[in-house]
Amino acid sequence: MIRFIVLAILAVLSGCAGSPKINFYTLDAPPYPEVHGTDASRLSILLGPVTLMEIVDRPQLVIRTGGNRVEVIDTSRWAQPLKGETARVLAANLAREMGTLQVYLHGQGMASDHDIRVTVDILRFESLPGVAASLEALWSVRRKDGGAPLAGRSVVREAVQIDGYEPLVAAHSRALARVSRDIAAAIRAAGFGK
Repeated sequence: MIRFIVLAILAVLSGCAGSPKINFYTLDAPPYPEVHGTDASRLSILLGPVTLMEIVDRPQLVIRTGGNRVEVIDTSRWAQPLKGETARVLAANLAREMGTLQVYLHGQGMASDHDIRVTVDILRFESLPGVAASLEALWSVRRKDGGAPLAGRSVVREAVQIDGYEPLVAAHSRALARVSRDIAAAIRAAGFGK
């Protein structure tokens, strides 16, 4: 009986020793701007909802391996849900672009009174290791006081020179920063901000 228990424990331990290492990734967001006194914009922005394609909104990284084929990478995962990560990065980039500390995410409960609302629908979030990260986003900017919303579309492709998932995730962060710049330009064109 003791011999059976020892063999069972050894079998379990050998199974654990052979488990692949799981790597976790986060998108990179800039810190909120350091603005003081009269330098701070009084503009308040409510961001959201931010929607994301279901095919990539999962814990694992999803990479494109062919025209109609993707691969779910079980050993490479997002540290938090990708939809939340995407919204967080867009918000931080918008805050930096607009020079305001008042960019709130939909559902935070802190932004009941906002000057404008930005919604983003990410239609494409493609990952090609060693090649590029590609994003396509439809977005709209609506003033609190009404009026027709400004609508836009951003199509971004960030090249990746090095193979591996970390450079690919960094490229997605850069792509989201470019989407934020497009949105900020539309906000300024509407007469808000600096």
